[in-house]
Amino acid sequence: MEGLVVRCFAEDGTESRDYPFDGLLVAPGLRQGLAEAFSRRTAPGSGLTSLHSTDKPYKAARFFTRYLATLAWPPTELVHLQPAHLDGFFDKRKDETHVAARELACLKLLLKHAEGLSDAMLAKLRERSPRRQPSKEPKKSYSQHELKRIADAARADLRLAAARIRENREALARFRQGELSSGKSRRLELLDWVDRFGDVPRRRRASGVHGGSEVVREWVLDYGRVEQIVPWLHPTGMEVTAGAVLLAAMTGQNKSVILKTPAVHHRADGYTGQTPTAILETHKPRRGRRAHMNLALSDLPDWISIPADLENISARDELHTPFGLYALLHELTSRSRELAGSDRLLIGWNVSGGRGAGRGMRQPTSSDWATRWAVPHGLKADEPDMKGRPVQLHVTLDLIRLTYLELHQAPVGHTEQTLATDYLARNRGNLTEYQKVVAAALQEEVAKARVRGVMTVLTRTDLERASTDAETVAAEYGIDAVTLKRMIAGELDTVMNACSDHQNGPHAPPGESCRASFMLCLGCPCARALPRHLPVQVLVHDRLAERRTEMTPLQWTQRFALPHTQLADLLSRHDEVDIDDARANVTETDQAVVTRFLNRELDLR
Repeated sequence: MEGLVVRCFAEDGTESRDYPFDGLLVAPGLRQGLAEAFSRRTAPGSGLTSLHSTDKPYKAARFFTRYLATLAWPPTELVHLQPAHLDGFFDKRKDETHVAARELACLKLLLKHAEGLSDAMLAKLRERSPRRQPSKEPKKSYSQHELKRIADAARADLRLAAARIRENREALARFRQGELSSGKSRRLELLDWVDRFGDVPRRRRASGVHGGSEVVREWVLDYGRVEQIVPWLHPTGMEVTAGAVLLAAMTGQNKSVILKTPAVHHRADGYTGQTPTAILETHKPRRGRRAHMNLALSDLPDWISIPADLENISARDELHTPFGLYALLHELTSRSRELAGSDRLLIGWNVSGGRGAGRGMRQPTSSDWATRWAVPHGLKADEPDMKGRPVQLHVTLDLIRLTYLELHQAPVGHTEQTLATDYLARNRGNLTEYQKVVAAALQEEVAKARVRGVMTVLTRTDLERASTDAETVAAEYGIDAVTLKRMIAGELDTVMNACSDHQNGPHAPPGESCRASFMLCLGCPCARALPRHLPVQVLVHDRLAERRTEMTPLQWTQRFALPHTQLADLLSRHDEVDIDDARANVTETDQAVVTRFLNRELDLR
């Protein structure tokens, strides 16, 4: 901490940000105390690993001090803070924003690192924070048509950038080799300057109010404005934002991963002519010790954003595969990265920037860039407003990720449970359509179960009869007496049943041992269920039902609806007392076997 400015660094050390406290609208003593608390809150090991996370306590402190400045008798030191100040702050902010509870929680975490607070204030900090208010506008994913319009606009921008930069690079190379002469025109000379310095020639003002400041040399303006000239050889900030948008649409990665995508990669295909694949080391701080991830970008088209007519995709079009997009961005930003001294993929030239950055090579820093990129494209939503007027699409990387997850129904950088509960459960984009898909899939799986039926069941009465007349009982169940006796002895058990003939079943050629999953026994004609198998059958049925909460409804339906329905039909042949007894008699060995079974550790691969 220097003065009243706290400098924070991202965990990977590639970025830093200064947080000024001397401008807060409170007394110097309180400013100093908040700055010191913020320094401790953001210190290494505190759990705040990205600049996005360090922004939150600073914003909370800023909003809090603005509230305190409105009071008739504002506190001047940390010791003067009272529980009523926190209550008043929350009451004011909850009328202004739906994230007031989150701001209060961030403020309390900050103040827990402050020194000199009163006992009453310390007790207040230990109280449970108010429940967060739901957003007035729940997140709504894009439709597939909306996502395609976004992706098409991004591709159009990148194609124009590629054509422009490649043409000018070729002209510059010929100029440097002496194949082209500049003649009276200084355009090629200007092109060479832009390549070397990432800017146009400038001079310093000799005098006047702005003396010492840099201005563009007059002759440069004959070839256009600065924001037109520098992009001759460097992609603009909005063009690399188009790359970020398209990369998000193709991979579904979190915005922090997208914006910090590295330009360093490993070619997993080894340049052998197989499907080109680049492996990138990415970082998602929120994952904690699992923050480092490998991102594989393959030269295979992604179905969500390709044209309906596949013949419209040129074999030379690099913008329909993640690998092709990465390769193009790597090419277009290569010189910009050298000038910026960065290893990030998304580096573009900006005429100006916030936080005093000014002009220069810079990477997109937030999802707001995607929103600003979309505005001039005039992208429209599928549904008009209440008066039938077209509605502008609000484009963010978060919504693109949400749409990808919904369309692909697969986790990206998180678990299936997180996908189901933290993402898709909150999505109100295509909920009705999605419910129809799940219902149709479930109906289809139930119909399969009804057609295939379930395994044959031997009752306790059958086993008692077999002890005196095995030939008759065996004939009733389509097997011979020897096989029946081996079943009763437990010699032919699999997981949920016994198998009458593992070398002549429907899942393998005649005479070969069956290698199918034991889950397929539920509908196999060779399977026979005996009373002793009931506890395991009940356990598998219950475990499948539990997995509903660990994955999306569609995934569960596609993977487990059929066996769950078959087991439900199988268990319906028993009365409730038998089912309850079976559930109570499940052993630790049964639980271990079923766990391995559902984890597919018992499958032959």
